[in-house]
Amino acid sequence: MSVTDQQPGGDHPSGGDPREALQDRIAADSLTTRRDYLRIVTTVSGGLAVGGIGVAAGMLHRHGDGEEGKALEPKRIAGGLLPGESIAFRYPGEEDRAVAVRLDDGTLVGYSAVCTHLACAVLWRKDRGSEGELYCPCHEGVFDARSGEVTAGPPPRGLPKVVVIEQDDGSVWAVGTT
Repeated sequence: MSVTDQQPGGDHPSGGDPREALQDRIAADSLTTRRDYLRIVTTVSGGLAVGGIGVAAGMLHRHGDGEEGKALEPKRIAGGLLPGESIAFRYPGEEDRAVAVRLDDGTLVGYSAVCTHLACAVLWRKDRGSEGELYCPCHEGVFDARSGEVTAGPPPRGLPKVVVIEQDDGSVWAVGTT
């Protein structure tokens, strides 16, 4: 005799359809109701949306945003910089990373130290190439030390420039961005 076969005498002992009894039993054993499932899906989706908005807002922030039309304060960044040396500093704001480099021929250059690919930190490597290079270790992005332009890797554009000057006393100052 199968589970769905009628017993002799007509009705199922529980007084109902055996298929309904089976469905009721399955529903009672279920760990998650439809309502619980929808609550979980809604909560997870909302969390992902909030997190995605935060990530997108961070990616949309670019070096110097909000500084247009506003005079930048000059900032002393070093007492002096010898050829082949670099110094990391914050400019124009305290959240903006930048780097100044004195090339071997004495030229002083400054750039944002934020990679234009995915905003990783850019490092100065003196021992690379004839003049050194600015390097992003996250995805192997390489920038020319003299121009800030991309020479290798995935960055879509060169590094934003930070205008650096040397005073008569040898001190190095950041005075603007371009």
